[in-house]
Amino acid sequence: MLAFAYPSAALATPFPLLVYLLAPAHSERRAALLAPFFGRLVSLTGEEPREGLVVGRRGLWRTLVLSLCWLLAVAALMRPQWIEPPLHRDKPARDLMLLVDLSQSMETKDFVDANGATVDRVTAVKQVLGDFLSKRKGDRVGIIVFGDAPYVLVPFTADLDLARRLLGEMRAGMAGPRTTLGDAIGLAIGAFANSTAKTKTIIALTDGNDTGSRAPPVEAAAVAHDRGIGIDTVAIGDPSTIGEEKLDEATLRTIAESAGGGYYRAMDRKGLEDIYRRLDSLETRLVDTVTFRPKREIYWMPLSAALVVSMGVEALTALFVLMRERAAHRSGGSVSPQAAVS
Repeated sequence: MLAFAYPSAALATPFPLLVYLLAPAHSERRAALLAPFFGRLVSLTGEEPREGLVVGRRGLWRTLVLSLCWLLAVAALMRPQWIEPPLHRDKPARDLMLLVDLSQSMETKDFVDANGATVDRVTAVKQVLGDFLSKRKGDRVGIIVFGDAPYVLVPFTADLDLARRLLGEMRAGMAGPRTTLGDAIGLAIGAFANSTAKTKTIIALTDGNDTGSRAPPVEAAAVAHDRGIGIDTVAIGDPSTIGEEKLDEATLRTIAESAGGGYYRAMDRKGLEDIYRRLDSLETRLVDTVTFRPKREIYWMPLSAALVVSMGVEALTALFVLMRERAAHRSGGSVSPQAAVS
C-alpha cells in the first residue's frame, strides 16, 4: 500500500504558477544595434515599439516537461513509502522459572520410565519436563538447579529447544549433596527483577527438606508473593523416607500456599505426568501479539523519473537540432539553434 510521510508537501504544487502570475519578469540590460531602417522593420512586422521588457515564451511541450519534473519533485518531498503486509510476532506474556533439585538423593532409582525401565528421579524429571517444555509455546522459561547452592542453568529464554537441550545435561549430585530450596527461591526472585511479563511463576521440584539455605523457604515464598510471583511445589519421592532426605511436605505446602500456588506429590513418573498435565491446564496461555508493518522508502523513484525525463528531453532536443542543422546544410541554408528548439 502506498502512503506519504509528509502529505502536506503537496501544498507546494501551485508555487511555480503563483510565481509566474505574481512575480515580475526577470530583466537584464543588453547591448543593442542601432539600425537606420528600424522604422521599416517595425512597419513590416506590424508591432508597436514601446519601452519595457521582452518576455521570452517557451513552447508548450517544454512547459509540460518542466511541470512534470516539478510534480515529481513535489512527490519526492512528500516522502512516498510502500507499506508492506503486517508482520505478527507473539511476545511472551509469562515468565516461568523451574527449580530442579539435583541433590545426591535424586540419584535414587524408584521411577519407571515410559519403556518400563527403572530410572533415577532426575532422569524421570528430565523426561517429563522435556514434554512439559514442548508445550510452553508463548512462554519464556528459565531453569535453576540447586544442591549445596543454587545455579542458573538456563536464563529466561523463549528458545525452548535450547532449554530442553540444557535440561538433558543435568545430573544428580552435580550441585552437591544438600538441598538449599530457600536460596533457590531467592535466586529465582532475583531472576524476575527485570521481567516485564504479566504472569510470573516458579515451579519447584524437590525430593527433600531444606538442609542448608541461608534464607528460610517460607520467608522466601512470602517475598515472592509480595512481588507478584506464584510458586507451585512438586514433592518427588517417598514421603516415608527419614533423615535428611525426607520429604518436608508441610513446608512445601506452606510455600505453595504463601505464594498463591499449589502443592503436588509425585510418587512415580505417571504421577509427574499427571501433575504437569494439571499445571498445564491451570496455567492459561497469555500471549501479547505485536504487529509491525515494514515500510520501504521509495522517494528515489520520482526523483529518478524527473532526472530521466529532464535528461531525455535535453538529449532529444540536441538530437533534433543536430538533424535540422544537417538538413539545412544539405539544402544550402542555415538554421539557428533558437529556431530549432522554439
